[in-house]
Amino acid sequence: MSLMLTAYLMERYGPRLGREDLAAVLGVTPRTLEKKIYTATLGVATYKDQGKVWADARDVAEYLDACRARAKAEAA
Repeated sequence: MSLMLTAYLMERYGPRLGREDLAAVLGVTPRTLEKKIYTATLGVATYKDQGKVWADARDVAEYLDACRARAKAEAA
């Protein structure tokens, strides 16, 4: 996992990202994010705490790194 990306996410959003922040980072609407969470097709681990949905910044960074690796492999 990219330490720079993890550090950026933690600096900007804190150690965990809420629904709105996660949607912004992934470039989807909050409604699309909710659908992906509900159908378990998001690709980022999420959890509920006190009725709110959260994602750990490290998991988000790992997911984005995996997306980049897939894109590089497909371009080669």
